[in-house]
Amino acid sequence: MFEEILKTKIISSAEFSLTIGSLFSAALVIFVSALSINLISRIIKHSFKKRNTADGRHLSVIQLIKYFIWALAFVFVLQTLGINITFLIASSAALLVGIGLGLQDIFKDFVSGITLLTEGTIKVDDIVEVDGMVVRVKEISLRTSVVATREDNVVIIPNHKFIEEKIINWTANMLPSRFTIEVGVDYSNDARLVEKVLIECALNHKDVLRDEEFGPTVRLSYFGSSSLDFQLVFYSFNLFRIESVKSKLRFLIHEAFAKNQISIAFPQRVIHISKEE
Repeated sequence: MFEEILKTKIISSAEFSLTIGSLFSAALVIFVSALSINLISRIIKHSFKKRNTADGRHLSVIQLIKYFIWALAFVFVLQTLGINITFLIASSAALLVGIGLGLQDIFKDFVSGITLLTEGTIKVDDIVEVDGMVVRVKEISLRTSVVATREDNVVIIPNHKFIEEKIINWTANMLPSRFTIEVGVDYSNDARLVEKVLIECALNHKDVLRDEEFGPTVRLSYFGSSSLDFQLVFYSFNLFRIESVKSKLRFLIHEAFAKNQISIAFPQRVIHISKEE
């Protein structure tokens, strides 16, 4: 009885026949594929977490496995439904060539996506600079990547941008990055006091590193026309929100200068007036 139900034809023609059994088998293939992806994803995440290497690479591996399994599932579903894949490809060869010529950019993005996922030079949660924007990578798919800007705007970028253009990956070496804040003070101020105050301000911010190798330093960079120009050099891991860190440091510097009676320089001009007889 059950076998007869499975053999019941839904669509029947001279070259194609669709039965309830083939539909059931196709649904089973899709279910097993989804279950396999879920199980493999859990295993990979647990493995990376156990080794303390969950830095975004595991998401790339999962993404590749997901594409591979769904591609196989698609082929099996077509075969289960009785569709001749060889005939389908041969009959649509000319159409595929035409589509390929018209979709060269999409194909380029597709290949770039595979390259990104396999090489791992750019991973999820990496902070990169592309097209003049500093962004955090949220998702890498086959054709496009989703990134978030410092203003928390979501931007979709074609993958070929990451392959063909010069990209700065701020988190690639897992080391803190160096930043500077420039400030000019009046010549009447004590330069050593300025140095001390700037370092104290840097040390009072939680995102500024304090150890011997990456601790803050001060440079007297230039004798300006109306100011002594200093650079506060510091290191930080807070790369994505570094502009906010700099802003808070400037507030601290301004308050500390006022407290220590250090005057910030402003342009000055001396005008000589000659009196002609």
